[in-house]
Amino acid sequence: MSLSPASVSNGSESANKRRRTTGSDVTTDVPAQSQPPAHIPKRGARACTACRKGKNRCEGEAPCRRCQLSGTPCIFEKPEKKIPNVLTGPSVERLSRLEGQYLVMQSHMIGMQSTLDRILTAVQNPAAGLVYPHQPVATNADSIRDSTSSGNIDANDRTRPFPPLPGFAPPPHKYATYGIVPSTAPSSDDESEDTLPRATLNAPIEALQGLANAAAEAAAAPSASPPRVKKRKRVEPIPRNAFPHVVEKGLVADSEARELYNIFFAGCHLFIPVFDPLYDTYESLMERSPWTFDAILAVAGKIRSGNGPLSPTFYKCLEEAQGIARSSLFGPIVRKEAVQGMLLLAAWSTNGWLPSGHAMRMALDLGLHRALDKLADENGKSRSEAEERDLVVSARIWLCLYWFDHQMSLGTGRPVVLRDESSIRHCRLLLEHRYASPTDVRLISQVELIAEKTQIYETLAPLNGQVNHNTLAFIRRANVALDKWWQGCDELHRRTMDENSLLRKILAGELHYAKLWLVCVALRGVSWDKMPFEQRELAFQAKDAAFNCLSIFLSSPEYRAALRYAVHDSLVTAAFSGLFLLKMASLFPTELDLNAIIAQVEQLSQLLSDVAAERYALTLRIMLANLRRKLGVTSGINTPVPIMPLPMGFGDIAVTPPSVWDPSLPAPFTMEELGFAPSDRNVITHSSIPAWLQEQSLTDLGLPVNGSDGIFLQTSGTNGWVGDFAPMPEAW
Repeated sequence: MSLSPASVSNGSESANKRRRTTGSDVTTDVPAQSQPPAHIPKRGARACTACRKGKNRCEGEAPCRRCQLSGTPCIFEKPEKKIPNVLTGPSVERLSRLEGQYLVMQSHMIGMQSTLDRILTAVQNPAAGLVYPHQPVATNADSIRDSTSSGNIDANDRTRPFPPLPGFAPPPHKYATYGIVPSTAPSSDDESEDTLPRATLNAPIEALQGLANAAAEAAAAPSASPPRVKKRKRVEPIPRNAFPHVVEKGLVADSEARELYNIFFAGCHLFIPVFDPLYDTYESLMERSPWTFDAILAVAGKIRSGNGPLSPTFYKCLEEAQGIARSSLFGPIVRKEAVQGMLLLAAWSTNGWLPSGHAMRMALDLGLHRALDKLADENGKSRSEAEERDLVVSARIWLCLYWFDHQMSLGTGRPVVLRDESSIRHCRLLLEHRYASPTDVRLISQVELIAEKTQIYETLAPLNGQVNHNTLAFIRRANVALDKWWQGCDELHRRTMDENSLLRKILAGELHYAKLWLVCVALRGVSWDKMPFEQRELAFQAKDAAFNCLSIFLSSPEYRAALRYAVHDSLVTAAFSGLFLLKMASLFPTELDLNAIIAQVEQLSQLLSDVAAERYALTLRIMLANLRRKLGVTSGINTPVPIMPLPMGFGDIAVTPPSVWDPSLPAPFTMEELGFAPSDRNVITHSSIPAWLQEQSLTDLGLPVNGSDGIFLQTSGTNGWVGDFAPMPEAW
C-alpha cells in the first residue's frame, strides 16, 4: 500500500503534535510528582453530568469544552463524604478491658522480675544479705529522705521487723507459709471441670517461695566456694505446727494436763459434739493441734475451778490458746483442727459472736462445707482409710459449726450469715458411717432442730408481733413439726440409750424450749394483758412448755450434774424458762401455782450459782425479789455467804445507797433480797437492770429484738466471763 505525500505530511504532523502534547504533559507532571499525591476523587467528581451520560471524556473543569460547544449546562455533582468506620458499643469496652488487663499483667511481670533479680543477686552474692518478707525495705528515696531529715540514723532502724500481733509472736519461719500456702480447694464452690484449680494460681508464688528458700539456705551455709542453687523442693500442703503446746513449753505438767483432758471429755464434748473420744485422744490432739489442745485445757480449767478462784493453769492455757487464735487472723488456715480450737473459745464465752464468725470463715476457706457431699458421692473415686477419716472429721466439724453459728444468730437477734442449707442435707450419713462418734446422734438432732427454728424465725420475725389467723395456724403447724422432729430424733437416741440417759433428757428439754421460743418470737412486742382469747391460750401453752423445760432440768440427776459442763446456750435455755414463768406469775397470779413456780426458780438460781453462772442466777434473783415485793412473800433462797459480797463483773450495778431515794422510782433491791451477804455496796438500782426485766415491761413476754443480750445482766468487764472472783483476761 502506497502513501501519498499529503498523508505522510499529515501523519508526521500528527506524530509531532502527539510528541509535543506528551512532552508538555511530562513537563507539566514532573513538579506534581514531587508533591504528595492528592486524593483521587470518584468518577462523578471528574466528569460532568452530560459527559458521564454520554460516556465521553471530560476535562474535569466547569464548564468543559464539550458542553461549551454543544451549549449544554455543565454540572458537576459533589462527591459524598466518606464517614470513617469508628468502633462503638461492646467492641470498645472489650478493647479497653483487654488493654487494662494487659497493663495489670505487665505491672505484675515487672514486679516478679524485680523480685527474681533480687533473689538471684542474693544467691550470687551472699555477703549482701537477705531482706525477709516481713521486714520493711528501705528504698533509695527513703534513704535520701532519712539522710537529709534526720542525719545519722542506724541502718537497723529501717530494717526492724514490724511488731507482732498482741499477745503472741509470729511463727519462727524465715519465709513463713502465711499467705502462700498452696491449697487444693478450687477457686469457686463449683467443682466442675471448668473450675480453675487454685494450684495454678499459686504456681508463681510457689516458684518465688522455692527460690527464696534456696537463697536463704545458700546464704546460711558457710562455704568458700560459690553457692549452688539447689533444686526447688515441693511445697508441703500442711506445714509443721508453728506453736508449741503448754506441756511442751513447760507451763503445765503432763499429769495435770491429762487430768484436765479427762474433765473435758467427762461432759463438755456432749454439749459441743465436735470430737470423737476414740480418735481425738490425748496424744493425738497434742500432736495434731496445740491450739485445740490448749483450748481444751483452758475450758477444763475453768470447769474445775467451779465458783471458786480460777487457777493459774487456767490463765496459762487460756493465754496460749487466745494467742494462737490472734495469730491466725491474718494468715491462712491449713488444719481443720484449728476450727475446733476457735469453736471451743467461742462456745464457752459469753462474747462468742465474733470468734464463731471467724471459725465459720476458717471452715469455708478449708472447704469443710463440701465434706458431706463428697461422702454422699457413691460414684466418686475410691478413697483410702485416711481420706475417709478426714472427710468424716471435716463433716462433723462443719455440722457442729453450722449449728452453733445459727444458734448464736437466733439467740442474739443477729442476722443469719450462712444461708446454704444444701451443705447439711446429707447430715444423717454420719450415723451409718463406720467412723461415727457416739455423740453424732446429738449433733444430727441439733442440726435438724436449728433448720426448723431458722424457718420459723424467717417466717415470724418480719411480722413484728402482728397476730392474725394465719399466724396462729402457722404456730400450730410449727408445733406439729417440732413434735415430729423430736419423735424421729428420740428414735435415733433410743437405739443406744435408755430413757433416763443424759442425751435423751437434753433432747426433751430442747423440744419444750423450742415451743416456748416459738410463741415468744411470734408475739414479740404484744401486750399480753390485752390479748384476745386465742392469743391468751398461746401464752399458757408457752407457760406449760417453760414449766416442763425446768422440770426436766431439775428432776434429772444426770442433767443437774452435767450442767457444770454446759455452754452458755444451755444455761440461757434454763434461765429464760424461769424468767418467763416469773413474768406469767406476775400477770396471772390467781390462775397459776405461785408456790410451785417460785420453788422451781429458786432451785434453778441456786443450781446456776453452784456452776459459776452468776449472770443468769443473779437475773433470776432480781425477778424473784420483784415478784415477792408484789405478793408480800419473804425470800426463800438459802444461799451460803460467798467469798465476796457480789461476784466480780457486777461492780457497776451495785452501788452505795444515798440518803434519799427518788420516791417516783421503785426502791432498789438490797443484797439481802437477792440472797447475798450485806456490804457497803448493798443495793442494785433499776437503771442497771435490762428494760425487759423492769416493771413497765412485765406485760411483754416476747423475746426482745437483741435476744439474750436484752434479757440478762451485763457484766462490767469486757472479758466475757461472769461469776469470777478474780480478774479475767480479755475476750474470754
